[in-house]
Amino acid sequence: MTVHRNGSTTRAKGDDAPRGALSREDWPGLALAVAFCELAGIVPGIVTREDVAALNERETVDPDIAPPGWVVPLVWNVLFALMGIALYLVWRDAGDTPEGKVAVGFFSAQLGLNVAWSFVAFGSRARNTYLVGFAMIVPLLLAVAVTVVAFARVSLRAALLLVPYLAWVSFATVLCYRGWRLNR
Repeated sequence: MTVHRNGSTTRAKGDDAPRGALSREDWPGLALAVAFCELAGIVPGIVTREDVAALNERETVDPDIAPPGWVVPLVWNVLFALMGIALYLVWRDAGDTPEGKVAVGFFSAQLGLNVAWSFVAFGSRARNTYLVGFAMIVPLLLAVAVTVVAFARVSLRAALLLVPYLAWVSFATVLCYRGWRLNR
């Protein structure tokens, strides 16, 4: 597609894919971005597996809104895949622009906080792990919100892919707060 000075566009012969659509050339980069994000969830899960099992044996009261244990890893797998797709779209469409670099920087920061949250919350030997989780998740929630805004400046589609993640982290924030209050 060619963009002309007056803002009009013309498509090259054979260029019938909608603007922003994924092509075959995108698949390797997309797969790499999704795998990178999935690893950000898998590695802490493996490392803290025994700590999570020990947490389940503690006498803590879970909030009434706590989902069943089997739901959490399924949700996170979907969310990490969506994050990878969103990251790829921003990187592909604007990775070399100032806005794109800022968006990817915020994404990296929130992903680092996400990984740290897993290690701190699940690896903690604190009596009230909900308190530790709450203290860590508030900065994560803010970082995710800022990332969504930064992505929206580059790609609305990428920002929308992060909305379920923002919703889940918001829910987890409420869950941690309620758990902390129940177990004081």
